[in-house]
Amino acid sequence: MAIAMACVLAAVSLVVTGPAPSASAAAGFRVSGTKLLDARGAQFVMRGASHGHAWYTGQTQVWADMKNLGANTIRVVLTAGRYGYTSAAEVSAIIGRCKSYKLVCVLENHDTTGYGDQSGAQTLNDAATYWLNVKSALVGQEAYAIINIGNEPFGNNIASQWTSATKSAIQRLRAGGLQHTLIVDAPNWGQDHQWIMRNNAWDVLSADSQRNTVFSVHMYGVYDTAAEVYNYLDSFHTAGLPLIVGEFGHWHSDGAVDEDAIVNHANYRGTGWLAWSWSGNGSGVEYLDMVYGFNAGSRTWWGDRLIYGTNGWKQTSKQATVYN
Repeated sequence: MAIAMACVLAAVSLVVTGPAPSASAAAGFRVSGTKLLDARGAQFVMRGASHGHAWYTGQTQVWADMKNLGANTIRVVLTAGRYGYTSAAEVSAIIGRCKSYKLVCVLENHDTTGYGDQSGAQTLNDAATYWLNVKSALVGQEAYAIINIGNEPFGNNIASQWTSATKSAIQRLRAGGLQHTLIVDAPNWGQDHQWIMRNNAWDVLSADSQRNTVFSVHMYGVYDTAAEVYNYLDSFHTAGLPLIVGEFGHWHSDGAVDEDAIVNHANYRGTGWLAWSWSGNGSGVEYLDMVYGFNAGSRTWWGDRLIYGTNGWKQTSKQATVYN
């Protein structure tokens, strides 16, 4: 979850473009231009939410509940020391649960959150080490699991290091034999208000030998107008780059968010989105819970908006064809 400094985005200028990324040889999800294709070659557009598994390991009903309410993806919070440790055996069980309920697994390492701004945050290199340590649970699951290397891996203080650190982490994972689609979060607590990810995305994608990397922006108070939302999503689409909204809310510590613009324009552009979050938020941000107390029958306003509202799960979510 982002705890970002509010900034106003200027009018967007196009990122530097380059050759279209090639399809990955991985036996699973792969990137083709702006699109994410599933293992059968069909376009897959994520519709789901994050689940704080690292803090609520016993809440295993979440998978069934999210599926029953129309999600096609679950973003699962893992930890490699900052909040405990998610073992390879546990990762394997999580992927098995995703497959059982026909959900795509986005596995994310949360330990990197706010590196450079927040004490205790780990580096992207640390995150890469974790993924290689749990490699036994990941290999062979490329059609069902996607690796979100590190959540919000830089705050604001040293955000300029994002490009080199992200490229290095991707290259370590590829050299270590992981062929999965990778998701990389933006700096600035995920919100990219300095446009570091946007302006360096082609460089990062080119560093991936598989050309199988998706970019993820987190939209909170920086994105308080429709124009800011449209400009950011459109810049990646115009540049031919794959983007998802990996987190967003309707409100946060840095202000209001135009959640309708996010959901509606993402539908228009065929952009995936994963809301924050299913349940269990604390420290004053309980308003981001989609359901009360992990009870799918007791939904919040936020949950109803994402599930039943215009362009929500019920209207736009389609199951990955690998499960058909």
